[in-house]
Amino acid sequence: MRPVVPGRRSCLAPRGFVRASDARHLTIRARPLEGDPLREGLAIGAPLGLLGIEAQSRRRNRANGTLVDLDAEGFTVEVEQSFGNCPKYIQARAPQWIERAPAGQAEQRRDGFLDGRASALIERSDTFYIASAAADARGRAGADGVDVSHRGGKPGFVRVRTGPGGTELLAPDFRGNFLFNTLGNIAAYPHAGLLFVDYEHGDMLELTGGAESVWDGREVEAFAGAQRLLRVRVTSSRWFPAALPLRWTTPQQAPQLADTGTWRSEAQPPR
Repeated sequence: MRPVVPGRRSCLAPRGFVRASDARHLTIRARPLEGDPLREGLAIGAPLGLLGIEAQSRRRNRANGTLVDLDAEGFTVEVEQSFGNCPKYIQARAPQWIERAPAGQAEQRRDGFLDGRASALIERSDTFYIASAAADARGRAGADGVDVSHRGGKPGFVRVRTGPGGTELLAPDFRGNFLFNTLGNIAAYPHAGLLFVDYEHGDMLELTGGAESVWDGREVEAFAGAQRLLRVRVTSSRWFPAALPLRWTTPQQAPQLADTGTWRSEAQPPR
């Protein structure tokens, strides 16, 4: 059975909803939202990828493991791999919880296209999150598991293209920690899930699609700072209106982005 790679791996609850009972187990006292594929995918023995990120301090940690307990209040993950990442490309922004009406119903598309609202969010975003999986992902499998990571850039660093066959996204991949967790997974199993957040209004956009790395060529050369590009051909999307009970301060751009560029007109030759 092929692993499912939903675009969103998010559970929302107040501070303290994740606790470590010991050095190998994390208990998450929250459940995914209605309409999130993770809600149906949670099962004992399933592989899970986790990303903990504190945007205001630019601290982050990734963990991969296996779901070992599940109840109405949440679930527990047995951690098999855990590693901190450097603060590169993280926009510093502080969250505030807000009182809000219940989130609206998720809106889904399966035709491979994005509507104007979704495209506009992507084109102004400075951050997205990406989920990937090994070709034979399963629980307690070490490297043959699933992973979730962060990508940041200047606003508009993700290009949206829509043609007769559907919508594809193109994003630069900058110099990172050289672990290649995400790109290694995509090379073995060319699928990915992406999450974009509207930090001003609390909307969230989840995408799934076929993925590949673009290692060289005109478009790589045209984007300053890019070592390669990530191409995702959208197969499905979910829009979660007002799903996030947080609002965020104006971001402070990551200092590394001073050396990166923006998309230029395709009519211009590369430098």
